[in-house]
Amino acid sequence: MSDTMQHVISIEDAGTLDGLLRERVERTPDSVAYRDYNTQHANWRDYTWAQIDHQVARWQAALIKDGLKAGDRVGVMLRNSPEWVIFDQAALGLGLVVVPLYTQDRPDNVAYIANDSGCKVLLFGTNAQWKTFDEVRGQLGLLTRILIVERESAAQDDARVMYADDWLPAQGSETQHVSRDINALATIVYTSGTTGRPKGVMLSHMNILSNAYAGLQRLTVQSTDSFLSFLPLSHTFERTCGYYLTIMCGATVSYSRGIPHLAEDLHTIRPTMLISVPRIYERIWGAIRAKLDEGSPLKKKLFMMAVDVGYARFEQAQGRGSWQPSFLLWPILNALVASKVLARLGGRMRAAMSGGAALPPDISRVFIGLGLPILQGYGLTETSPIACANGPDDNLPASVGTPVAGVQVKIGANNALLIKGPNIMMGYWNNESATKAMIQEDGWLNSGDTGRIDDKGHVFITGRIKEIIVLSNGEKLPPVDMENAILRDPLFEQIMLLGEAKPYLSVIVVLSAEHWKKLAAEKGWKVDDPATVRSKDVEKEITQRVGAQLKAFPGYAQVRRATVSLEPWSVENGLLTPTLKLKRPKVMEKFNAEIDQMYAGH
Repeated sequence: MSDTMQHVISIEDAGTLDGLLRERVERTPDSVAYRDYNTQHANWRDYTWAQIDHQVARWQAALIKDGLKAGDRVGVMLRNSPEWVIFDQAALGLGLVVVPLYTQDRPDNVAYIANDSGCKVLLFGTNAQWKTFDEVRGQLGLLTRILIVERESAAQDDARVMYADDWLPAQGSETQHVSRDINALATIVYTSGTTGRPKGVMLSHMNILSNAYAGLQRLTVQSTDSFLSFLPLSHTFERTCGYYLTIMCGATVSYSRGIPHLAEDLHTIRPTMLISVPRIYERIWGAIRAKLDEGSPLKKKLFMMAVDVGYARFEQAQGRGSWQPSFLLWPILNALVASKVLARLGGRMRAAMSGGAALPPDISRVFIGLGLPILQGYGLTETSPIACANGPDDNLPASVGTPVAGVQVKIGANNALLIKGPNIMMGYWNNESATKAMIQEDGWLNSGDTGRIDDKGHVFITGRIKEIIVLSNGEKLPPVDMENAILRDPLFEQIMLLGEAKPYLSVIVVLSAEHWKKLAAEKGWKVDDPATVRSKDVEKEITQRVGAQLKAFPGYAQVRRATVSLEPWSVENGLLTPTLKLKRPKVMEKFNAEIDQMYAGH
């Protein structure tokens, strides 16, 4: 083991995911494990590893009293918090199987998951959250206990419902660790399918432990590091890297109060590590860009100069560029621009990880240029999740990096990216046919993405096998890449490209309310008139702006028609998955009449 990994708990010492916490408590009981915001007292509260372990024992005692046995499934639908971790660790220590759920998911979807997995317990954050399940309560017959963390005065009309404080004993005994089988099922994570019902991904203790350990070999994390957690723990990226990995190395995790408070939390916590999906980096860049547009041309020019010089310095440090005289300007550009931007992120950030979707290169370039190393990775829930990742000393932003330790990748038929390793799921819960379609007999998992691998082992994702648009003339186009390019225009909040088996491309776009008001004022359009949004003048403006962002694509990648909407697509209206992926069939269903109109006569 290298010196940098000496403080890390090995897979062998942990044995299981709950064994990981047992080992951490033994090694550093009094170190700060978690920080959470106490709304009642308006302050941040620290929890040591020993305190977390004490609470785990209490929750285990209550679960045992309720008759839960090894192998039973329990669900957690809670915001990121120490209680999420405590419930998870208590369950794992008793050999229970944890089913994480998104707090923003729709009740009908949660009911399906609870029934499909056979959940006996479901943990909610608030009474209001439970009340949203009134219409599907009849579908939750398998649940024997419903727990609510935050106490409210409202009376309960279901005997299964209890506030956690009433359910928990005053004290627990010794924390239990009934299973030492590293290959046992630990969790069932339901993938938020963009088509059809979600599938339950079965992950073992070994799947996740091996992946967390591989992550630490790619990016060194010390016990002195501080994480700010805001990506939901129901997302496997956050769960593996922002939870189990941090126990493995003893780092501290602070739980953000949510996206609306993210800027303030970054300033207060001053994290050294951040785990996120591209959308957060896009939002931060959008806010910066808006301020630049309002400022002087000189200020904007100075900012872009800082990015250009900073990125050139990064390329030289990576061995891909040479020294340039402009580097002499960096101390000034850093003082005037870069350090001030990074101060808004807390001023101590030494690495930011991005996964879950492709990070647009221009956004990556801005942050890296300003001195924040964004390390893009790639994986699936089915790979626990990391398959590939960039590292600090080998960071090629256009790629998703090289395979992490123990993982193999190769290109198969139709340029499909295939993955193999100890992180590959056990299969789909109660769905053998889907498992066989995903994992070959020799153990290689078909990611469903197309890719290429360069001579240094860097992996590049080139598209989705099922999401390539084939026009009626046979031309093939990558919709996700094109959509990301179009979204560089701040007028567009959301977008979906169409054209499968059609003679030309069209788009459905949701406009940014703020930028639409500005555009309407400039053009003299009525901002709130539905007829204006559907007018030919607006469509012409939209297609022109879309075309301006697609100049780098082939000539046949022209968007000729557009349908414009001001209503955002969300989880609540069923057009986004809980991980904010677009449900393309649902969008097409909603805009069926408009799509027919865009292709009328063709």
